[in-house]
Amino acid sequence: MYTYLVTGGAGFIGSNYIHYMLDKYGDDIRIINVDVLTYAGNPENLSDIEQLPNYKFVRADITDKEAISKLFAENDIDRVVHFAAESHVDRSIKNPEVFVQTNVLGTAVMLNCARAAWEQPDGSYPADKRFLHVSTDEVYGSLEEDGGYFYETTPYAPHSPYSASKASSDMLVKAYIDTYHFPANITNCSNNYGPYQFPEKLIPLIINNALHGKKLPVYGDGKNVRDWLYVMDHAKAIDMVQEKGRLGETYNVGGHNEKQNIEIIRIILDVLKEQLPDDDPRKAHISEDLITYVEDRKGHDRRYAIAPDKIKAEIGWEPETMFEEGIRKTIQWYFENTAWMENVTSGEYRNYYEEMYKA
Repeated sequence: MYTYLVTGGAGFIGSNYIHYMLDKYGDDIRIINVDVLTYAGNPENLSDIEQLPNYKFVRADITDKEAISKLFAENDIDRVVHFAAESHVDRSIKNPEVFVQTNVLGTAVMLNCARAAWEQPDGSYPADKRFLHVSTDEVYGSLEEDGGYFYETTPYAPHSPYSASKASSDMLVKAYIDTYHFPANITNCSNNYGPYQFPEKLIPLIINNALHGKKLPVYGDGKNVRDWLYVMDHAKAIDMVQEKGRLGETYNVGGHNEKQNIEIIRIILDVLKEQLPDDDPRKAHISEDLITYVEDRKGHDRRYAIAPDKIKAEIGWEPETMFEEGIRKTIQWYFENTAWMENVTSGEYRNYYEEMYKA
């Protein structure tokens, strides 16, 4: 039985990954979820599995070397899947120091603690020990609107404090691979969407606002392009990289779903109107009239697009969920989990939203 240490497992992608792994492997694995529970870490995301004997939650900060060292000392950890990160560009522009603290220092602590626990006297590592660092396509910068893709060999050119902090953490992992022959991989993924996503991100923000008849804020001209990846496809990719990936390699994980932000918003409005019953009062106010253009984000990258050729060729992974299917699944989940949305959009989130969009 492998023991997985998942950092940031109460967040959006981490909680979906934990669900995916327990659905796939059942009692054959053990998962320890370490999360400090910031605004985006939500224990409700895992309430359905919290009583399982092979799942354990530990509230701790990844920058706390003593706490992380204790986890390694008390558990024979075979796999680390490192999601924990501050991840919202707007927040990084307002408070970049927090992003450096969590994303850079936190990754250094995780690497040091894993190395201390795993490294053998001769400098080698047991064959079953693997560390996976989950990163982003934003480290590569921005692409021209009319072509080109991010490859694993694309030079890093981060433009926001968030992407710079993730690029820095990637470089740390690469340095440990080169210096210590540390058994790690890096995945750089495109924009994720799906259940449990905190509504500061585009898709759940638009779903929630549209259902409440609120303005739909769009940065700039709305024509920034992103490549969208359904979160469960991403979870599968992470599992496959840990089991089949060549140690030391980076794998780009993309969804083959490039769309402009304004296009995403219009698709969401169409699906909401399609899925809501005619007698639902929310249907009446769902309209493109809610779209409101706001001042563009500072350093806003124009286009991201990943070429997942390497992961397909070496591991056999490719995205299974096209956007039109994935967005219907996502909206249906939010319909069925209105209490979850109401809980996460209270308090601190409301203050943040009002500040960001002058609501």
